[in-house]
Amino acid sequence: MDALATTNWHDRAARMQFRTQAFIDGKFVPSASGKTFDKVSPRDGKVIAHVAECDREDVNRAVAAARRTFESGVWRDQHPRARKAVLLNLALLIETHADELALLETLDMGKPIRDSRSIDVPLSARCVQYYAEAIDKLYDQVGPSGTDAMSLILREPLGVIGIVVPWNFPLMMAVWKVAPALATGNSVVLKPAEQSPLSAIRLAELAIEAGLPPGVLNVVPGFGETAGQAIGRHMDVDMLAFTGSTEVGKYFMRYSGESNLKRVSLECGGKTPHIIMPDAADLDKAAAEAAGGIFFNQGEVCNAGSRLLVHESIKDAFLEKVVHYGQKWVPGDPLDPKTRMGAIVDKRQHERVLGYIEKGKAEGAVLKSGGAAAHADCGGYYVQPTVFDKVDSGMTIAREEIFGPVLSTLTFKTTEEAFKIANDTIYGLAAAIWTRDISTAMKAARTIKAGSVWINCFDAGDITTPFGGFKQSGFGRDKSLHALEKYTDLKSVWIQL
Repeated sequence: MDALATTNWHDRAARMQFRTQAFIDGKFVPSASGKTFDKVSPRDGKVIAHVAECDREDVNRAVAAARRTFESGVWRDQHPRARKAVLLNLALLIETHADELALLETLDMGKPIRDSRSIDVPLSARCVQYYAEAIDKLYDQVGPSGTDAMSLILREPLGVIGIVVPWNFPLMMAVWKVAPALATGNSVVLKPAEQSPLSAIRLAELAIEAGLPPGVLNVVPGFGETAGQAIGRHMDVDMLAFTGSTEVGKYFMRYSGESNLKRVSLECGGKTPHIIMPDAADLDKAAAEAAGGIFFNQGEVCNAGSRLLVHESIKDAFLEKVVHYGQKWVPGDPLDPKTRMGAIVDKRQHERVLGYIEKGKAEGAVLKSGGAAAHADCGGYYVQPTVFDKVDSGMTIAREEIFGPVLSTLTFKTTEEAFKIANDTIYGLAAAIWTRDISTAMKAARTIKAGSVWINCFDAGDITTPFGGFKQSGFGRDKSLHALEKYTDLKSVWIQL
């Protein structure tokens, strides 16, 4: 934190040079149409770059490059040790350029520099390193055939992988998918969110420097309805990996059915229940985690603890603690290392969050803190950390994913009621419970329909544990060795002896 605090981030930001073109077949190229779009920084509402606006033709070029390199075997057929060395080089380059990449994240989508530098970039490097180390430790199988035959079960790369990622963790969400896709020998076409394309473009350049052959990783910045749709509908893309809203995830399912039946992996929305039982060992720690669980990254987290479920016997006292800890999450300049909560990603999302706050009030929820825009004079997009009380499951703010710093507090009387409320949602990405009773904890883990369940903690884990959802939060898993499975296919070989 000392180096972070002593760096003049404003000065470095003023001198920042941005890569803004598409990256196709190992080269920076303008969009085929010559169009660009304005990249507005949410910290002050100012245009910081003009980025290539890719569309169908650019996607066609990128897919053609990816297909050619895949079929040539230049990456796919490299010895596992060689592919491992390249990805280890890439992980090291991410670490070497950590300040630059952190600045790109902060300027691009408004997250605090303290988070982008100490969380996003280091975890991205660690992710690439993890999958690099896994490459030469993956075994095929020999089947249990009789003595007159031998059967082999081989795992092979799929081919061309289309990857579409969101704006809330631009670099980290990209490497969660790019790293295992490359580790298994595929070629990739990556479309970053139009709100946050800068780190993805730089990542592709660093990959070439690390030794990745040209054409294996291509980046096409652009809009979802053009570039994103073109990837989803492309007849030569073998698999689509997506993180984003449930609404857009459903589009990609449709695109698959209307094109080549490409495989689809979706990590979509969430409405995480954060359950506080009256026997929790440390209510202050639970309250601090409840505040951080919704206000970290401005609430722009798919598994944010946006529904706080508190037992009626402790609700009032506990909620006061949450409001107290929430006061530490003050929106401020993302380039200030002391800032814990930055800017909302863009004007549209800013208005969307404020609209949900107004809807919460209109539907009868009681505003306990926050509830308004902040720092309007700077031109950026900031929202106060907001806490609602007396919310019920039928209210809009309890049902829809807000993707902002808005906490809805619901009350329950019994454990069974808590679990019923927790499951009363279309989503199933994550859940958390605080209790000293191991039976209650394990019943929660078994009963709540979610891909991750945290007990006496929130948003815990590391690269070794899979992440993904149930229900309309999607299917398929990022992180861990399980992620490698979706970028490969099984082939059975039977040898008659």
